[in-house]
Parts: sequence; structure tokens; C-alpha cells
Amino acid sequence: MNIEEIRDYALSLADVTEGFPFGETVLVFKIKSKMFLLLPLDEMVTQFNVKCNPEKAIELREEYPETVLPGYHMNKKHWNTVIVDGRLSSKQIKEMIKESYGLVG
Repeated sequence: MNIEEIRDYALSLADVTEGFPFGETVLVFKIKSKMFLLLPLDEMVTQFNVKCNPEKAIELREEYPETVLPGYHMNKKHWNTVIVDGRLSSKQIKEMIKESYGLVG
């Protein structure tokens, strides 16, 4: 998935808003005024931050150590940074975004 596909998927979820509360290089998606997806626009490789159940966050990091990392500039217990480099399928990426959306909403 690329940035546009990630954005389109996030906006397809009910009641999602997008904005730039941290400057023009990080697109933030919210549900009920709470962040569930941060999408940096200035990275060489597409990546994003999503909220995750703490136990599942650790499992994903162990299963995909080069692709799923502790959340960059986020609470590392509850957030993961996901590198979009082809190792994860579109389905897996969408599941992570949907889970984050559900945890926040």
C-alpha cells in the first residue's frame, strides 16, 4: 500500500477526520477527536503509527521485527510504527488500522 491507499482506507471508516495538528508533514486521522493513525508524508519509505493492544503490539513486533517497531515519538506500550515495505499484505495493514480505529473510537 502507498500513502494514498492508506489515506483512502482511513477515510473510508465512519466519522474519521484528518488534519495536520503537528505541522504539514504528518497527516493525523482521528475518530471522536482522538488520534488513531499518524502518517508521515516526508519519509523515504512509507510508514505510519497506529494504536495497538499492548500484548498484540509485542506479538507483532516479535513476528515482524524489521517491519513493526515500537511507536516512534509515541507511548511504546500502546503504539507501533509500521514500515510499509512489502513484507505485510494490504489486508494486514488494513487490519492494524481498523484495530487502532476500534481502540480509540
